[in-house]
Amino acid sequence: MRHRVKTFKIGRTSSHRTAMMANMVSSLLENGQITTTLVKGKEAARVTDKMITLGKKGSLHHRRLAVSRLRNKDAVKHLFDNVAPSFAGREGGYTRVIKLGCRQGDAAEMCLVQLVTVPAADAKKAKTAAPVVNAEVVEEKKAEEAK
Repeated sequence: MRHRVKTFKIGRTSSHRTAMMANMVSSLLENGQITTTLVKGKEAARVTDKMITLGKKGSLHHRRLAVSRLRNKDAVKHLFDNVAPSFAGREGGYTRVIKLGCRQGDAAEMCLVQLVTVPAADAKKAKTAAPVVNAEVVEEKKAEEAK
């Protein structure tokens, strides 16, 4: 019986599985979405939600825990500086898994794993830099027009 076993084995050794999850979650955090098989996608979404929760806590201890899990300092920096603050007003459910159908070569079930976009109301609660980004774009356009 598999009571209290909360991992998908995915047909790999534990070291291969942890390395693969670290790479997938890093890619998901940096790009916003990834396409993968359904079982890998569900596990990547679960791990990503935990990493975003660490990012929301924001202490040095939680940053070190994230680095030990993701093994990618750039992805952790992006997580703590950009991704986690955008979810400050949200209590969970940071990712979505969308089924895409079967892959043509081997009929594996494919899915799209995405970070949930933050609605404008949540962005105001979280005090994100969304309006500042738009202001920067406007300033850049004005500077280009002036040239």
